[in-house]
Parts: sequence; structure tokens; C-alpha cells
Amino acid sequence: MKEILLVGFYQPNEALSRFLSCAQQEFKIPIRYLQEYSALSTAGGIYHFRDQILSGGPEAFFIMNADVCSEFPLLEMLEFQKEHGNTHVILGTTANRKQSMNYGCIVENQDTNEKNQQDLLLEEQMNGWQRAEVIRLEQDIFTALAGRGKLYVYKTDQFWSQIKSAGSAIYASRLYLNHYRKTHPERLANNEEGRPTIRGNVYIHPTANIDPTAVLGPNVSIGTGVTIGAGVRVRESIILHGATLQDHSCVLNSIVGWDSTIGKWARVEGTPSDPNPNDPYAKIDSETLFREGKLTPSITILGCNVNIPSEVIILNAIVLPHKDLNRGFKNQIIL
Repeated sequence: MKEILLVGFYQPNEALSRFLSCAQQEFKIPIRYLQEYSALSTAGGIYHFRDQILSGGPEAFFIMNADVCSEFPLLEMLEFQKEHGNTHVILGTTANRKQSMNYGCIVENQDTNEKNQQDLLLEEQMNGWQRAEVIRLEQDIFTALAGRGKLYVYKTDQFWSQIKSAGSAIYASRLYLNHYRKTHPERLANNEEGRPTIRGNVYIHPTANIDPTAVLGPNVSIGTGVTIGAGVRVRESIILHGATLQDHSCVLNSIVGWDSTIGKWARVEGTPSDPNPNDPYAKIDSETLFREGKLTPSITILGCNVNIPSEVIILNAIVLPHKDLNRGFKNQIIL
């Protein structure tokens, strides 16, 4: 891989610039953000920046959505493309009938892997009309390619999930940690003498400071510079950099934002939003943040620099950044 291009309509900011800089240093590969002058849908930006995408004469390139997680069998797809005459290849996965109505359906020729038809939900048009430069990858491009026999599907049996809701972040983390267990077990923590108790798949950044009496896992990710005190219990959660979990606090099904503090004996808990475990083809649903004026039960999210005082219980909540709950909230439950 020679270059990574991010295409979008989001305004560049300090956080994005910092992310790009850190990613370039970590992966030793050029990464650039190409900002659309207007929202151009799923393919309009690709067409608008076609000269930059094709500069240098790449042998091939991948187009990926940024709101899904997967094992992404890129090497296998590249070989598959070469075997079928350097044509176009789309990654496919199996979903149940209900969720296929949300994702769209692919009809495959079992003998040739050719994608004959695609039935996707139409994207919303702007006031009944659509600018000429707005191009939809699913309807305007894929349908035409499939009609000419120029589009093939590579089906993956590995994990695939969208990341469109708060709860899906924890589920995505679980998928990747489980994948690391198979492919990069050295990235995961193990039970060692004088170290915290590890249950299941847990990632701990080397700079984290964790008391040996803490119990972590399953599905826990600990970021840089995190401090975890004695007797702390963390399960199904992501603890971002610089956060502090004081003695005997408990964090379940939650994301703790960077530089946040959870006081002694406090409890932060959310509700998991996993797909149906009895349906092997079920995918995680894209829940809205609010339903009928009420917060949809999901994981709990603490924004950056949040201070949760001792002995407070937080359930199914989103706590905004820079909030100090120390004023009169001791021994209270916050929903």
C-alpha cells in the first residue's frame, strides 16, 4: 500500500490533523484528507478527486466506508480481482432477511461470482432533485457495472459490522480483540504474577499504570497513560488515554473519555446492544440516540475531562465533556 486518502465533507480541525499526523508516523505511509466543496454522496467525491486518486498510476485501489469494521480480506480480494481479469470487486457478507432490507441485497451468479443485480434503498435526495455532481456509488455506479457483467462479489465469512451507533463501538472492539487473539496474540494481556487479573481478551497500552488487584475483561481496551486503582473491575469497555479509575470503582459496558476521572466506589454502567446471539447472520442494529423523547438504552459514554465523584452510580447515560459532578451528587444515581 502506497497511500491512504480520506475523502469527506467534514471541516478539518485540530483533532483530525493530529490524528493524520500520528497515523502517518505510526504506519509510515502518506495519509491525506481531501475535503469536498459540497456533500457529493458516496461516489461524487471519488470522481471529483479522481486525478489525485490515480496520480502515480496505482495498480489497484480500494474504496472503503469509514463506518464499518471487518477483517477486510484485502490481499484475497486483490488476488480475486486478478483472477477475474482485473475487473471490479465488491466485498459481500451474509445478513438475515430483516437487516438485508437496511444494507441492500446482492444477487450472485454462483458459477461465476458475478453480481447480477443490486437492490439498495435509495438515498435521500435534496428537495426532490439532485445536483449533477452528486454521484451515488450504490445506485449510479454498481448497478451499471453489474448490468454489463463488470462487477464481481467476494464473499467473506469473517466478521463485518457497521459502526453507526454508540453501542456498536464496544461491539466492534470485541470483534477486533477476538481477531487479535487469532492473528496477533502478543498484543493482548495475559495473567502474570504481580499483574492484574485478565479475563478474556484485553488490550493494555504499555504506558498504563494498573494495580495488580484490578480485574479486567472480557473485551477491554486500555489506552495510553491510564491509571487504574486497587480493586477496580472493568468489563466490556474502552478506557481512553489519560483516564483515571480510582480504587474499587466499577465500569461495565461503557466508554470512558480521555482525561476523565471515576471516583472511589463509583459505578458506571451501560446496556449492551449486541446482535441476536441465536442468529449467526444477524448484524448489529443502527439504533437512534433518542426514541420517543427518551434516551435509547445503550452503553454509557463519558466525554473528555469528566469527573465522576465517589459512590455515584451512572446508568445508561451520556455525560458531556468538561462536566464536574462533584456538586451535591454523592450517593446519587444518574440516568
